[in-house]
Amino acid sequence: MNRGGGMGPGSMMMGDPRANKNPNNTTRRGQKLDPKTRKKVLLRLSKYLFKHTETVLLAFFFMLSANLLALVGPKLSGEAINAITGKGTVDFDVIYNKVSFLILCYLGSALLSLGLALTLVRLGQKITYTIRKEIFEHLLTLPVGYFDTHQTGDIISHISYDVDTVNTSLSHDLLQICASIVTVVGSVAMMISISPMLLLVFCITVPISLWLTKKRTTFVRPLFRKRSAKLGELNGYAEEMLSGQKTIRAYGRQAHICDKFDERNKDACDAYYEADYHGAVIGPSTNFINNLSLSLIIMFGGIFLLLSITGVVPPPSERWGDPILSIFFIEIGYLSSFVQYSRRFAGPINEFANIIADLQSALSAAERIFRIIDEAPETPDIENAIETDDIHGEVKIEHVRFGYVPDRVIIKDLNLDVPQGSTVAIVGPTGAGKTTIINLLMRFYDVNAGTINLDGHEIRDYTRHSLRSAYTMVLQETWLFGGTIAENIAYGKEGATMEEIVEAAKAAKIDAFIRTLPEGYDTVMTDNGVNISKGQKQLITIARAMLADSPMLILDEATSNVDSRTEIMIQEAMLRLMQGRTCFVIAHRLSTVQNADTILVVKDGNVIEQGNHEALMRLGGTYAGLYNSQFS
Repeated sequence: MNRGGGMGPGSMMMGDPRANKNPNNTTRRGQKLDPKTRKKVLLRLSKYLFKHTETVLLAFFFMLSANLLALVGPKLSGEAINAITGKGTVDFDVIYNKVSFLILCYLGSALLSLGLALTLVRLGQKITYTIRKEIFEHLLTLPVGYFDTHQTGDIISHISYDVDTVNTSLSHDLLQICASIVTVVGSVAMMISISPMLLLVFCITVPISLWLTKKRTTFVRPLFRKRSAKLGELNGYAEEMLSGQKTIRAYGRQAHICDKFDERNKDACDAYYEADYHGAVIGPSTNFINNLSLSLIIMFGGIFLLLSITGVVPPPSERWGDPILSIFFIEIGYLSSFVQYSRRFAGPINEFANIIADLQSALSAAERIFRIIDEAPETPDIENAIETDDIHGEVKIEHVRFGYVPDRVIIKDLNLDVPQGSTVAIVGPTGAGKTTIINLLMRFYDVNAGTINLDGHEIRDYTRHSLRSAYTMVLQETWLFGGTIAENIAYGKEGATMEEIVEAAKAAKIDAFIRTLPEGYDTVMTDNGVNISKGQKQLITIARAMLADSPMLILDEATSNVDSRTEIMIQEAMLRLMQGRTCFVIAHRLSTVQNADTILVVKDGNVIEQGNHEALMRLGGTYAGLYNSQFS
């Protein structure tokens, strides 16, 4: 809604304390998560997996089976190599047997991996749908004030980029970690069965790898949080500038806007580079340590193999004779198997280091998502609130005091008695608080003090649905959605027939124009109606209001976008629309309010004059001055 020339929450004026209370600002996003907070975020994320338990269990089955089959392969290849004896003879039966099982294991693992990939795609779709649905539904429960203090582009960034980031971690990274655990545990078990002594190499390299990973992760986490913040700022700025193209071009500010966009774009790119650069260092660092462990295994394994071949180390069958030396015994085939298992053991650790960066980004994105979901919705209706469609429209306002922020009061002491079926016009200079009064009547905001009564009941005694359904609004800022003209008009009444739509259009003096369009009432509106003029859009919204059969009407500069000739035609239609209804009319063009039963002149949040047109003109005060300035 129009905030009355900058006095409402939609305008962040210099020094406005609300400008620093956005919970999604860069400073707050840049805060470091403590371990408890990280744990809470992970637990909340896991709940989205539990909502799709069957799919998760199927993915876990594919993952576990594929990894276990893959773990059998190196042991079979080692046994096949051992089938070649030192005298040059080959036991082909053993080789054929082992190779056949090896092929079956790897083929089965490949098929199960394909099943896992397809399942993860399906799981990702379900998670993305669930999170976006939850965010969007919660956004619709938030008070209007939330959208007055948060950039649209930033909110869209939550729904798109952040959800995709979280989905990647939930549907892929977490299961990848589980697969890594299975691979690591299985590889360790196999390596123990082959050579416990060679396994000691990892007692040196693994702690170094883990220490390095933790150190880099602590450094990288805030960088990914900063990256998410900068992207949100860039999206918000781009959305704001793209929606104001006409104004930008009219004032020739393209170069200035491009410079500002370049600054934000550079900040976002720098944040991306810094986060990705330092995140990318983790993988190669741990990979170097893992390759070092492989080198040590090959070196010591070669020594053990040499000792085994020369007979210095007895085979396992003779361990009872010399148990100390026998633990160093190894065959060439099993050394090959051990090397393969060491790669499988090191691989998941390296992969885990690589996905740490993604997890940091996901945690940052999850923080932002949960910050929206945790926003307090509109205060709930009181217990036993009145749910009714039988509202007549008698309004009484007593000693109302209100400010969008506590230290800045807009409405100081408003008193008003509006009989059923009467018309009240609210006039005054820009920023006087005219639209704020409408916000209070509709309970977009609640009063700080005083009461607003409707049909003898305080408006908080009604359910919000009942209260808002009693009003029809026509605003200065028109809103049309993507759909046909008929659908846009029918928005004012669910289940409206085509005949009713046409009658409403005729009453609003827009029927003739609609019929000149190639598709008539089936013409599709694009991008909030850019294919028609502002005045025509306003007429469509007026037709929408005429179709709705509400006992109360709010007109907020409803004829501001039409020419004088059309305004006269609309006023005639408005008079028919306003008959028998309680009407609140906000207008700067005083020709539209001369027939009002009561005219309120508002200045600095106070009603300074009240009466009908003739009485206020005789008074010779502010209203008379405004009227004479327009018509003299």
